[in-house]
Amino acid sequence: MARILIVDDEPGVRESLRMLFKGTHEIVLAADGPAALACVADGPIDLVLLDLVLPGMDGLDVLRRLRDLRPDLPVVMLTATRTVRTAVDAMKLGAVDYLTKPFDVDELALVVRRALAGGAEPAPAAGRREAPAAQASPVVPLRREVDRVSSPRSRAAATATSPRDAIARLILGDSPRMQAVRALVEQVARRRTTVLVTGESGTGKEVVARAIHAASPRANGPFVAVNCAAIPESLLESELFGHERGAFTDAKTQRAGRFEQAHGGTLFLDEVGELPLGAQAKLLRVLEEPTFERVGGTRSVTVDVRLVAATNQDLKAMVAERKLREDLYYRLAVVPIVLPPLRERREDIPVLARHFLAQHASDLPGARFTDEAIARLASLDWPGNVRELRNAVERAVALATRPEIGVEDLPIHLDGERPTIGTDRLSEAVLGGAMPFGVAEAEFERRLIMDALRRTGFVQTHAAQLLGISRRILKYKMDKLGIRDPAA
Repeated sequence: MARILIVDDEPGVRESLRMLFKGTHEIVLAADGPAALACVADGPIDLVLLDLVLPGMDGLDVLRRLRDLRPDLPVVMLTATRTVRTAVDAMKLGAVDYLTKPFDVDELALVVRRALAGGAEPAPAAGRREAPAAQASPVVPLRREVDRVSSPRSRAAATATSPRDAIARLILGDSPRMQAVRALVEQVARRRTTVLVTGESGTGKEVVARAIHAASPRANGPFVAVNCAAIPESLLESELFGHERGAFTDAKTQRAGRFEQAHGGTLFLDEVGELPLGAQAKLLRVLEEPTFERVGGTRSVTVDVRLVAATNQDLKAMVAERKLREDLYYRLAVVPIVLPPLRERREDIPVLARHFLAQHASDLPGARFTDEAIARLASLDWPGNVRELRNAVERAVALATRPEIGVEDLPIHLDGERPTIGTDRLSEAVLGGAMPFGVAEAEFERRLIMDALRRTGFVQTHAAQLLGISRRILKYKMDKLGIRDPAA
């Protein structure tokens, strides 16, 4: 069997791809660039599925390193948005193809077969009389894609979908408050105005940012997302603005930052309240005049970027506490969009739950919730909001033994508390095939963080020290896993 390396920082994506190729290929998983390079250096790899946006070292940087390690190794790029610029950059670095998330299973299987065959087109289906496929250069499929998306006809087709339709596909829910959010997104999307999206963790702030991008004249440009809380403070400026070769010890090559990567499109800064004061000053300058210097550089770089920021913090209070520059706050909050928590729009829960069920139940034909299960989901407060609901649905599907999912299949007790599974049973569930690794990994991580928080009385600084991580990383993981201080 071919050995495929899957590189993605999202556990759910890694697990989905692993399950897709389980049994037909040997799978190796990596969550970031350094881990991926170590896998290639340590053993034989036949194909790499490589995410474009990774923490620390992005996918194109990893691709450059892979070309040095294994010039013949086929690499398929995985992207959130399909753009000509990304395709050209990937093609120049030798990628064989690229796919847009969410994946079409058949298309992904076809690309993998073609890449493993060395670029040859797949054989025709039985009964079709076609000439044998000729051996092709590995970059031919990607070059065809560049030609396709850059043609006038393709650009016209891409803009045929109305902004309203693009927004409706992303922002779900028919409650009055979500209808108001969609109307505001549609109004602001066509302008370059900076937008600040606020709301509790898990309410869907990045989804709103993607909807703004999809409904804007920049829809064919890149959408680049950065979680400011997930990047160590010492690396944040380099991550945003790039660096020159030799700027610091590990800067062996010049690297474009996220602003340059988002040129012609939209940059989404999540957890913007976590920016240190030094980075705030540089961000303000870019918002006032779209030029900056890379770390260690003297040459000005000019970009055309539309900025959408998001936070779950009270930025006005941070201004009063001198943790956020007042001038930056007013520059970010030109148009504020407030997302309501899920408990304040319970009528949207059935729609969202069925949407997530359709996403995760591809291998469970006819999957549906019973009326009792939907009623139970709609009765809960969901402190982790939409993200927590999505995780609950994914876990219910992972453990379901029949298409009809009832209350007993939900990962919550009647009192609203999650059931706990012992570590031994968690291991048995994964090794026995009853639970995907990614689901178990998130459950174990959530349990470990909750234990540290309880021991320290939910003092995040002390809990982070106990876990051996920074408070910024702890907060990022708490938001991702839907963990909140019960006293808050």
